[in-house]
Amino acid sequence: MADHFAFRITPGSKFRLKDHDPNDTGELNDDRQARKLLEADVERLAGLHEKLYADNRYAVLVVLQGMDASGKDGTIKHVMTGLNPQGVQVTSFKVPSEEELDHDFLWRIHRALPRRGNIGIFNRSHYEDVLVARVEKLVSKDIWAKRFDQINRFEELLSDTGMIIVKFFLHISKGEQKKRFEERIRNPGKRWKFSLGDLEVRKKWDQYMEAYQDVLAKCGTAYAPWYVVPADKKWFRNLAVAHTLVETLESIDLKYPKPPAGLEGIVID
Repeated sequence: MADHFAFRITPGSKFRLKDHDPNDTGELNDDRQARKLLEADVERLAGLHEKLYADNRYAVLVVLQGMDASGKDGTIKHVMTGLNPQGVQVTSFKVPSEEELDHDFLWRIHRALPRRGNIGIFNRSHYEDVLVARVEKLVSKDIWAKRFDQINRFEELLSDTGMIIVKFFLHISKGEQKKRFEERIRNPGKRWKFSLGDLEVRKKWDQYMEAYQDVLAKCGTAYAPWYVVPADKKWFRNLAVAHTLVETLESIDLKYPKPPAGLEGIVID
């Protein structure tokens, strides 16, 4: 598979979301080869996760953002399937509760961060507060516009204290979203996932794309990079996320702790 940095946004570059094709599959033409590559990456990721847990110097935060039906749940299911549940936590951020609204917008995020040695997965995240809050006019521009810098400073603090942050925008086309919505309606096992509110959000597609454009351009940093992952093909989406996580963890130089002294002389009856 091509270098995962092909999907990484370079800080300071003139980023344009429309230059990224949601249907891109790199050099792969179908899912047969992708499935084999994904299986290998899932196995590698499991081994790296064990090493991360044993090393206990770092935590990993995986942020998944995207429009409805872009595959956040599916990515978690297919990419994280081999991880030890003892060292993984998944947090889905819904509409803020009354208690959460009584605090700053990052309060509920900080509470959900993974501890060292663990992988935390955010299904939606603090970026909802510069996406939904902006498009739906839940707060004024004076408020949400300041949040880009606040988020960057927050993520820099996390990075400085041992958090490895990897953020994925699952980039789905409007046409593919339509197909997946129709499939949800037809399939009795998926109807529960469909909401009429999803159609209201769909009507504001262009506004959300403009908001995502700003998020990706302003909050893609060296310490907390954004990856724009083509998501029209589920098999490629899963592989791209898995491969990126594997390469990210391999770049950390994880180490197993030194064993206790004197193990060579132990005799077990």
